[in-house]
Amino acid sequence: MKLAVVGATGMVGNVMLKVLEEREFPFDELLLVASERSVGKTITYNNNTYEIIGLEDAVAAAPDIALFSAGGETSKEWAPKFAEKGTVVIDNSSAWRMDPDKKLVVPEINADQLTKSDKIIANPNCSTIQMVMALAPLHEIYKIKRLVISTYQSITGTGVKAVKQLENEFEGKSGEMAYPYPIHMNALPHCDVFEDNGYTREEMKLVRETQKILDDRTIAITATAVRIPTSGGHSESVNVEFDKDFDLNDVRNILQNTDGVTVQDNPDVNIYPMPIYANGKDDVFVGRIRRDGSQPNSLNMWIVSDNLRKGAATNAIQIAEYLLANQMV
Repeated sequence: MKLAVVGATGMVGNVMLKVLEEREFPFDELLLVASERSVGKTITYNNNTYEIIGLEDAVAAAPDIALFSAGGETSKEWAPKFAEKGTVVIDNSSAWRMDPDKKLVVPEINADQLTKSDKIIANPNCSTIQMVMALAPLHEIYKIKRLVISTYQSITGTGVKAVKQLENEFEGKSGEMAYPYPIHMNALPHCDVFEDNGYTREEMKLVRETQKILDDRTIAITATAVRIPTSGGHSESVNVEFDKDFDLNDVRNILQNTDGVTVQDNPDVNIYPMPIYANGKDDVFVGRIRRDGSQPNSLNMWIVSDNLRKGAATNAIQIAEYLLANQMV
């Protein structure tokens, strides 16, 4: 079993290595791959030292699985080259998510769609993953009619440059800006670039990817994505309108019995999800579950998860585990 991590020096790549070690992912050979400027440097993983190699050498090595977290442009160019060698690419960028010929996978929801012929598999956007983890079991029973989403997203979703900006601003230093405005003590209603319809790309990912994962283009979805100065994970306020009515206790029981979801919902003693507690964990945390009295068959939820783990690295590794368990590589 030959495993490659492409983008091993990046923020998500580092978390991938941590999660691989924690979950004791089985491999005989590990290839750590990064851009040319990092080639020759070393990374210590599980008490072993690995030298970083370039993409051409990695393709020539023909790994069985390649976990990609190196950006959309790199993935568009290099994922097909790996696939031609027989490698299964699990890609964390947005490059392949809406390609009709590529599967967009959250293992707990739709891994059973995967086949041996899938050589490029898309990992959904972080904010989408945590939301559909909570929505999928409810959709199955009550059928979702409409979603109104507001996200409060960690700076770690932007990357190292954003983390450094916040650190500099907190310390009163000047430095390179990841955002067009300060992020310390601020909130930016601006995640990714604006599209022609006035929504940002991040907001439209929540629309398009949710419909694809849940395999239901009839769900009406609108979203506002906001960047806030936190680092533990993404938070989402989600208003759900169902076709059918529901009982709140049934909703909580369904979520409590969903793998990968933890219900934290006791406002009487101030128990509700927060990114400071989601940090470093793989579960999706759901709370503030309450009926929307202004609309029939409608529900409000607060959903929090570590965007670098379940929102990126862990989800990708779970896909790889599924492939191994079902002898698809």
